[in-house]
Amino acid sequence: MTVYLVGAGPGDPDLLTMRAARLLGRADVVIHDRLVGSGVLDLIPSGTPLVDVGKRPGDPRRAQADLNALLLHYAALYEVVVRLKGGDPYVFGRGGEEAIALRDAGHRTEVVPGLSSATAAAAAAGIPLTHRGRSNGFTVVTAASAHDAAGVDWLALAQLDHTLVVLMGVRLAPHIATALIAGGRSPDEPVAVIGSATTACQQVERTTLARLAQVRVPAPATIVIGDVAGFEGLPVWQGDHLTTHHGTAHHSTTHHGTAHYSTAHHGALGGTA
Repeated sequence: MTVYLVGAGPGDPDLLTMRAARLLGRADVVIHDRLVGSGVLDLIPSGTPLVDVGKRPGDPRRAQADLNALLLHYAALYEVVVRLKGGDPYVFGRGGEEAIALRDAGHRTEVVPGLSSATAAAAAAGIPLTHRGRSNGFTVVTAASAHDAAGVDWLALAQLDHTLVVLMGVRLAPHIATALIAGGRSPDEPVAVIGSATTACQQVERTTLARLAQVRVPAPATIVIGDVAGFEGLPVWQGDHLTTHHGTAHHSTTHHGTAHYSTAHHGALGGTA
């Protein structure tokens, strides 16, 4: 019996690793997050149970311990358990916590890295996070909640002379902009907000730090702050399904028998950061 912590990448199924795709084809059960792309779920054979443990906007905060317990439950029932996470399991995905829980319970576990939106979103928008003479590095932080944002030293980040990448920060964009400007960043510094990167709904908005609060890009979105965010005219992601307009990709999971986790049976679940 093995539990595989698999990175689903930023959205487009073409960006999955070959190992991730093979594991989806032989999994006995797939436990997935909300941000896993619908095209990735479509790769799972019909009849494979899907367990949706994603946290929806407005849901109460869920305990990671309850999700760990759910993983242990399925690990005792099936030979091949895939825990499918958007991006990379170890980049703001709480994969480390789940790996520790599985290890301590004696279950064999393997991590399959995935392409994180921390880098993929910028690339899909034609933005190089590093560029000689313009940015010699980048820092990635998350601001999914006020609690997360409070734990970030924005004043220290403002002093860094390189690119900042903020994941899950659109709701707190006004706070982020105010804190960075207070720390010394220029109000005119270029900013790009990339929503639903590498999917049919990809949306890119260019602005400045002073105007960041006015941008309306639905989550999930990645915020890129720095000189490179002003680059335009570079190649952008050209997935087969992408168009120049902002369409909506619809997906049905009824053929998989998707199991939506019920707190009435197992208690609250932990979402990924």
